[in-house]
Amino acid sequence: MTRKIKHTLEQLIEKSLQKTATRAEEELLENFMRKEYDESSLNTLTTVKGQDFHSFVNRSKKRKRSRYTAYGIAASVLIIIGIGFTAIKPTIIAPQMITVHTGKTADSVHLVDGSVIYLAANSVFEYPEKFELGERNVKLSRGKAFFEVAKDSLHPFIIHSGDVKTRVVGTSFHIQMSKGKCNVIVATGKVNVSAENQNVDLLPNEAANFENNKLVKNKVSKLLVVNWYSRDVDLKNVKLFDAFEFIENKYDVHFDSSSNTVRNTSLTLFIEKNASLENILLQMNYITNLKFKTNENTITVY
Repeated sequence: MTRKIKHTLEQLIEKSLQKTATRAEEELLENFMRKEYDESSLNTLTTVKGQDFHSFVNRSKKRKRSRYTAYGIAASVLIIIGIGFTAIKPTIIAPQMITVHTGKTADSVHLVDGSVIYLAANSVFEYPEKFELGERNVKLSRGKAFFEVAKDSLHPFIIHSGDVKTRVVGTSFHIQMSKGKCNVIVATGKVNVSAENQNVDLLPNEAANFENNKLVKNKVSKLLVVNWYSRDVDLKNVKLFDAFEFIENKYDVHFDSSSNTVRNTSLTLFIEKNASLENILLQMNYITNLKFKTNENTITVY
């Protein structure tokens, strides 16, 4: 038989003072007091000015539980099976989410933690006005983005993109979603990518591709880690094959060329951050005399 028991803040403080609280209960209580300490406007509880966090906690506990009783809310729910409990979960109010639709042009979003998200055209990104205690959760519902995540080892930054979850504490990387696929390319730092009970760690110039329920890790060209949303890119004396790969990632297209001679041709190409695909193909035609025919997302080279 399963039954639920609600523990008030008063009871948690009492158990903490008597040193009978479990580790999970102590963490729950500390998280609540950390929030109270950070929100210094709640000075009806105690004066935080001039105190460090630990002094605030000790003083708050000893100034009597009755000051917290007024909250009258359930601080946690213990699920008890038989004679023991299996979990302790705080009552959490879901933060208000803000949704960004970029339309036909790229855009950028500055989050409250200092992270900056550069979004490609036709992308949808969701984030909270304010991150709650614990993880920093956001969602890339559609499209592509480059993430520059502010470092905070105590509050992991997690991006949900379809079936893929990308977890970091402070780094920069691309996430690209298209037609049932999701690709994560790391520029700096360390990134963990998981999907369908599969898990890989990535370092700079590494990528994870999720397609057909398989998560595959591979190396990538240094050209692909560039943040092309916020800067111009100068491809100097690169193989046409590498230029194709860069353009495929930036514009979500595919080049069809059966000639290895063509693909190994070298060229220098300057790509402005807001340049259209048509403009890039005209440049390549002028430099190489190659012709490009576009059919939806496929570009045939001849």
